[in-house]
Amino acid sequence: MAESSFNCSVYQGFNFQKDGQELVGHLVSLSIGGEALTADMDVTDPTSANMSEYVKVVGVISQIYWNGGYADPIQLAFQVSTAVKNKVAVFQHSELSNTEVNMQFNIYDYDPDAKMYYLCFHSNETDLNGLIMKSGGELAFHIDMNQSMEVVSPKNYTMSLGVMPEPKSQDIHLAVSNTDKFVKKWGVNVG
Repeated sequence: MAESSFNCSVYQGFNFQKDGQELVGHLVSLSIGGEALTADMDVTDPTSANMSEYVKVVGVISQIYWNGGYADPIQLAFQVSTAVKNKVAVFQHSELSNTEVNMQFNIYDYDPDAKMYYLCFHSNETDLNGLIMKSGGELAFHIDMNQSMEVVSPKNYTMSLGVMPEPKSQDIHLAVSNTDKFVKKWGVNVG
């Protein structure tokens, strides 16, 4: 299976410049254990015509990786606000009986031929449902308690999360240009 790996610019995510032409990632929504994390960051939508449209997001993605297999995890690293950091820190120090994850994300790339940004890896405004991945017996999620210094304002903190698919077939949308698009399955129907 072909992997999908995107290293996004955190600086461009927070301080979007149309001529930057770097990958940009938004974690549009995220809930862990049935608790929705607040989408409290206003960032520029790279696909808006005049770059003046903002979207509320839970986080600005720095990295996202999927090996491409039906049962392979999606692994993300992203920047979150102080309020989200505090909530996740409580999760991290608690015994989570519910490890369900629901998330939506958008990764944008620049098409030099069309001279525009397009969605290159995304959930198509639909929740992807999974469970926090386990790594070495531990849940694969972490929040850094120290402020990230890549972008100092607004204050933000690095969070990482690994998500295994629930036992059902879900769609992940990909594109290699503004016009060349395709869909791959994540998860396997059981029963």
